[in-house]
Amino acid sequence: MGSVEAAIEAGHVRFRPIVMTALAMILGMLPMALALGEGSEQNAPLGRAVIGGLLAATLMTLFVVPAVYSIFGREPIGKKERDARIDAIHLPSA
Repeated sequence: MGSVEAAIEAGHVRFRPIVMTALAMILGMLPMALALGEGSEQNAPLGRAVIGGLLAATLMTLFVVPAVYSIFGREPIGKKERDARIDAIHLPSA
């Protein structure tokens, strides 16, 4: 299986567990982020920072990491194929 197909398959298999884990943590941090209760205003910025970090990390895990994997996991092309690709590009003459 190629790297692109592997990244797509992994996305299908791992999507639900990743979202469930992140959502459980985010919902658990909501009371802290909303500063519910006495004296909790002090911890609210920490809760908001954790939720923001979890959202960013979840999006990167679901989209950025598989994309980077598929880019760097490609098979290297041979010299002949590389030269053919270069020859196929029609650059305007100077």
